[in-house]
Amino acid sequence: MHLVSCTQFFRKWGLGYNFASYLSLIFNIVILCLVAYSIYVVFRLVLVTVMIFIARKTKTQFDDLLVTNKTAKYIAHLIPLLFIYKAVPIILDRYEYWESVFGKLVGIYIVFLILWIIRTVFNALRDYLKLKPRYSDKPIDSFIQVIMIVLWMVGVTIIISRLFEINQTEILTTFGAVSALIILIFRDIILGFVASIQVSVNDMIRIGDWVTMDKFGADGDVIEINLTTVKVRNFDNTTTTIPTYSLSSDSFQNWRGMLNSDGRRIKRHVLIKTSSIRFLEDVELSKLKNIALISDYIDIQKRDIDAFNAINSIDKSIPINGRNLTNLGLFRKYITQYLHNHRALNQDMIVMCRQLQSTSQGVPIEIYAFSSDKRWENYEYVMSDVFDHVFSSVKYFDLEVYELPSEKEYLK
Repeated sequence: MHLVSCTQFFRKWGLGYNFASYLSLIFNIVILCLVAYSIYVVFRLVLVTVMIFIARKTKTQFDDLLVTNKTAKYIAHLIPLLFIYKAVPIILDRYEYWESVFGKLVGIYIVFLILWIIRTVFNALRDYLKLKPRYSDKPIDSFIQVIMIVLWMVGVTIIISRLFEINQTEILTTFGAVSALIILIFRDIILGFVASIQVSVNDMIRIGDWVTMDKFGADGDVIEINLTTVKVRNFDNTTTTIPTYSLSSDSFQNWRGMLNSDGRRIKRHVLIKTSSIRFLEDVELSKLKNIALISDYIDIQKRDIDAFNAINSIDKSIPINGRNLTNLGLFRKYITQYLHNHRALNQDMIVMCRQLQSTSQGVPIEIYAFSSDKRWENYEYVMSDVFDHVFSSVKYFDLEVYELPSEKEYLK
C-alpha cells in the first residue's frame, strides 16, 4: 500500500493520469523523507544522549572518544536510511524504474555510511591506544589505514555490483585482470604497506623517536607514522614528510639507542701544531709537577725513566737518546685525568683521550667520553665546558693549537 495515494484526487480535477501519478509519487516521497527525518532527529537525540551518559559514568576513555568522533550521530543517520530502504519497495511498488533508482541510491548511501561509522570507531580506537604507554609509539595509523583500504575495496565492490547488477566474483576477476594498473596507481600505498609491516616487526622507528635522514633534510622527532608517510618535526619547528618505504630502502639514523643508554657520546678533537711537540727537560718537569692531576704520574714516570736510562748507560746529552717524556704525552695524560674527575661524565662508560692519525693541519687529540645528561642543552654545556678547559690547558704544556693565520699575521 502507499502511505498516501492521490491519483484519484488529481484525476477528479481533470489532470492526466501520468501527471497525477507523478504528483502522487512526489508527494509520497516527500512524506517518506519527512518521516525518515523525524526518525533521524529522535534517534540522534536518544543515541547521543545515551552515549554521553554512558561515557560520563564509565571509567574507560574509549566511549568518550566515540562521542568525540561523533559515532552516535552517524549511527543515527543509518537508522532512517534502513527505514527508507525497506519502505521504498512499498511506496514505489507501481514505479519499477524509480524503485530501482531510489533503491540503488539508498543502498549505496548505506554502504558509504557503514564504512564511515567503522572509520569513526577505528579513529576512536586509534586515539584510545595512543593514550596507552604501551602503544603510544606504535604505528597505529598505518594498520588502521590498511584495514580501511581493504574495507573500502569491499565497499566499492558492493557498490559496483549493486549499481550495475554485476556479480561480485566477476568484479574481482576484472580487478585481477587490471592488477598491473592498480599496482601502478597504488604503488606508494603498496610499498608503504610493506614498509609499515617491516618497520613495525623490526621495531625500526616509533612515534617520539629522534631520527636523522639527510636525504630528506629530516632531523627531529617522529610525530606521525602513516601508511605512506612518516612526519618528522625538525628542531627548527619545520615538518619533513618521508615516504614510509624509504625507511626500509634507505639508511637513516635513529637516536633512540642513545636516549635509552646511560650517556650521550662526546667525540671531538683538537689539532695540535706538530712543530710545538718536543721532549721535556727536568726543569720543565719540575714546574709541571705543580699540576695536581699529573704530579704523581710525573714522579712515577721520572723514576722509571731515570732507572732505565741508568741501567742502559744512556747518553742524555742528546734528549733523543733513551726514554723521555714529551709535552704532548703529558698533555694527553692530564686531559685523561681531567675527564675521569669530571662529574658530568659517566665514568662507567668509555672515557679516554687519544691521538689520531696526523694531518697536514697537525696532530688530532680526540676526546671520547659520554655525558651523563643526555638533554640537548645540558649535553652541549658539558661538551663546551670540557673543551673550554682543554683549550685553556694547552699553553701550560707549551703546545699550540693549529689555526689558519689571520689577516694581521699576514701583514706583519
